[in-house]
Amino acid sequence: MRNRESSVVFKVIMYIVLVLLAIMSLAPFWIMLMNATRSTYEIQQHAISFLPSTYLKSNLQILLGKSFNPLVGFKNSLIISVFATGLSVYFSTLTAYALVVYDWKLKRPFFRFIMGIMMIPAQVTTIGFYQMVYKVHMTNNLLMLILPAIAAPSMVFFMRQYMYPSLSMEIIQSARIDGAKEFYIFNKIALPIMKPAIATQAIFSFVNSWNNLFMPLILLTDQKNYTMPIMVSLLRGDIYKTEYGSIYLGLLLTVLPLIIVYLLLSKYIIAGVALGSVKG
Repeated sequence: MRNRESSVVFKVIMYIVLVLLAIMSLAPFWIMLMNATRSTYEIQQHAISFLPSTYLKSNLQILLGKSFNPLVGFKNSLIISVFATGLSVYFSTLTAYALVVYDWKLKRPFFRFIMGIMMIPAQVTTIGFYQMVYKVHMTNNLLMLILPAIAAPSMVFFMRQYMYPSLSMEIIQSARIDGAKEFYIFNKIALPIMKPAIATQAIFSFVNSWNNLFMPLILLTDQKNYTMPIMVSLLRGDIYKTEYGSIYLGLLLTVLPLIIVYLLLSKYIIAGVALGSVKG
């Protein structure tokens, strides 16, 4: 009887903690949404409000009046994020596949080299990368923000660690005996097995690409190539006034695609966790 009562108390406490954590996680997004409907005066008087106001339309008019073009920003950010995420995930998984499945002389030195690259801060290579891009006259080309995503050492490490216990060599050997080509085996057998890891890394990669401000701000000088983070960073009022309501609305428009991507890919992560628990 006592064990049952203690179990019920533990569950109640656990649910209370989970609800509090959920509220703490969602509160910043809700406040941002509410501030997008409020005027600058209301925000200055009370920075935090959990109730909407009536200034959403006027904030949108102010936002569009500041040379803020959300369609252009969405298009550029979406092109960069989708293609960078796709290239990063595919080639990182392919590299991890080569490190796990094949046995070649330089496999260990190559993996150590990848681990060493992970230790180098990205800021160290920024100057050299910009000089290279400037010399080849591609400073206003979105490709320069997409192609470097192919080299993702941390993602290769994650995929390799996930692939070791998940990918059975017996399946690979059986496919080879049946006459399947190597790329067919990778695309039709390895990639489906890696879905949970791919979904996890795709979320992180998409968020990093979408929120990236530093490199696009350096490489992109033409307004038609601006991404959403650049446009939001340039949302300033004149020297007399800053329209905080329109800034919060711009931030809200920037965050929405990230939430959508997470909702689309989270089911694969949950499925992978459930599968792992069943195997265990």
